[in-house]
Amino acid sequence: MKFDKYQMPKMIDLPGRTWPNKKLTKAPIWCSVDLRDGNQALEVPMDLNQKVQFFDYLVKLGFKTIEIGYPAASDTEYEFTRHLIDNDIIPRDVTVQVLTMAREDVIHKTFEAVSGARSAIVHLYNATSRLQREVVFGFDKQQCKELAVKGAKLIQAEIDADESNTDWHLEYSPENFSETEPEFAVEIVDAVLDIWKPTPENKVIINLPETVEMTMPNVFADMIEYFCTHTKYRDSIIVSIHTHNDRGTGVAASELALLAGAERVEGTLFGNGERTGNCDIITLAMNMFMNGIDPELDFSDMDEVIDMYEGCTGMRIGDRQPWAGRLVFTAFSGTHQNAIQKGMENIKEKNTWYVPYLPIDPKDVGRSYDPIIRINSQSGKNGLAYIMERNYGLHLPKSFQKDFMQIVTSESESRHSDLMPQELFELFDDVYVNVMTPYNMIGYREESLGDKKAHVNVKLKYADDIIEVNGDGIGLLDAFCNGIEKTLNIKLSIRMYNEHAIKSGSDSAAITYVQIADKDGQMHLGAGISSSVTKSSLRAVVCALNRMIR
Repeated sequence: MKFDKYQMPKMIDLPGRTWPNKKLTKAPIWCSVDLRDGNQALEVPMDLNQKVQFFDYLVKLGFKTIEIGYPAASDTEYEFTRHLIDNDIIPRDVTVQVLTMAREDVIHKTFEAVSGARSAIVHLYNATSRLQREVVFGFDKQQCKELAVKGAKLIQAEIDADESNTDWHLEYSPENFSETEPEFAVEIVDAVLDIWKPTPENKVIINLPETVEMTMPNVFADMIEYFCTHTKYRDSIIVSIHTHNDRGTGVAASELALLAGAERVEGTLFGNGERTGNCDIITLAMNMFMNGIDPELDFSDMDEVIDMYEGCTGMRIGDRQPWAGRLVFTAFSGTHQNAIQKGMENIKEKNTWYVPYLPIDPKDVGRSYDPIIRINSQSGKNGLAYIMERNYGLHLPKSFQKDFMQIVTSESESRHSDLMPQELFELFDDVYVNVMTPYNMIGYREESLGDKKAHVNVKLKYADDIIEVNGDGIGLLDAFCNGIEKTLNIKLSIRMYNEHAIKSGSDSAAITYVQIADKDGQMHLGAGISSSVTKSSLRAVVCALNRMIR
């Protein structure tokens, strides 16, 4: 890898920068460019019906500004623009945005396409970086500025001649702003604004794109602050940003740019776009949400957002996609599971969300708590206990947690996968509850002898034989153990007993957990479930006995 053919981009000389000491307090003005920048990056662009469906969904999410395309670029783009306007699909509180280069025929066709819309932004751009000027166009700075000014004049002339009732708004992008000399970026933008003459009451949008992400996010933030403090029109413009994700920090660049003075963000759902994509508006919005800032976009049903996005674009969301992936609220690690379990208990009496490893409540994006903790060979007994309690009401004693976790780990390793809650319950049932060989309890009678003493008669089936176990003792289980020793010549003692209800109401049931010790002091576990505590207790001892014999 010949790294020495690359060079570090120049830093910005901005010793008095103020953005590092600022914090975000409100959502920016959002502009979705999914239907233009996102769509042009798809292997198979959306058809008309998909575009309309996607547009309607962006409106549902709360977007008030939507860039719908580059109508002069193709008949398809032109027809989509006219379809939205002619069929009155655009809500009254939504402004559509269209892109145009600084060329007379393109500008004229753009106005023709969008004429009649209630509110529209005409977005003019031209490339301004030294690389584009010299290599692509053969321009010097003056020629580049003249092109931008010409485009601004043509747009103003179109607006002056327009006889529709469209509420026109203007936007200019010095494309490749992130690679443009900062002082020249200010010079060319101010030259365009000299034509459009914005005021504090009638502002123009100046969009500063990081067309290719070339620097660390802090350098882009410096460029934004430099621009904001050097343009002569600061109080008459809305500073917008349009970051890309070539270095993987498009969201971070947008966040720091907002600290540096930007007020508006252009981006796409899940960061769709050319190369590595645009700024992911969902991530940026949810980052604000987790800090207690209203993002003014509704992602409360993230699965619906994913379904719409994947259905229309043909793209797929990764399992670890921030805030949306299938596994982003899932913990497999035992230490993480233990922390989450304790955190969930801690917040029951509080109004503020503060749970380890869960920066937001999964319910806020339409997810349930069920998949928060998933069990595989890396998991711990606390996570296992959480799953069993939350899903099935089983409060596993510590001895059961430790023993069952070993069994689950072995099962997960043999499958090479994690176990879903229902699979865990069925495994628990097979290992501890439904252990009916070699002995199977088919009936019992209990008799109180007074002074806490009891007599028990239990009928056990062994192969084809029926065996009656009779015993006396202090309480039910002591009597049963004495009977087993006398009848079967198997010595055992109860070392742990625990029981609790697992259902409520008329169909209530109880589960009993027991730990028995054999004559050598080895421990064996068993559990029983029944609507009768007595029956569940006897079943638990029989299951433990069978496991001991096995």
